[in-house]
Amino acid sequence: MRDYELKRGAGKALEGDGLRRIAAEMFGDAGVEGSKVTVSYGALERMVAWTDGKKLFVDTTMKSGVPDSVATDTIKAFNAFLERATGFTAKERSKRAQEAAKKGAA
Repeated sequence: MRDYELKRGAGKALEGDGLRRIAAEMFGDAGVEGSKVTVSYGALERMVAWTDGKKLFVDTTMKSGVPDSVATDTIKAFNAFLERATGFTAKERSKRAQEAAKKGAA
C-alpha cells in the first residue's frame, strides 16, 4: 500500500463520488466497496483507492506475464489517475517522496 500527498484543495474534488468518477474516467469502470474505490484494468488485477482528505491511499495487486503494450497502457492510466486525484505530476510526486524519505532517515 502506498500513500500520496494531496495538493491543497485536491481533497475537495475527491469527496463524495469524486474519487470513483476520476477512477472511472481513467480506467473505464470503477466499483465501490464501502468508502473505497475498486478497479481492475490491464495489468492491474485489483486496485483499491481511498482518501482521508489529506492523503490518497492506493493498494494494488498486479498481474504477471502481461504483454508490454498492456503494461505500458496500465502505467500511463495509473499515472494519469494519480495526477488527477492528487493534483501532482509524477515528477512532483517523486520529489515529495524523496523529501519525505530524507526527513524519515534524518
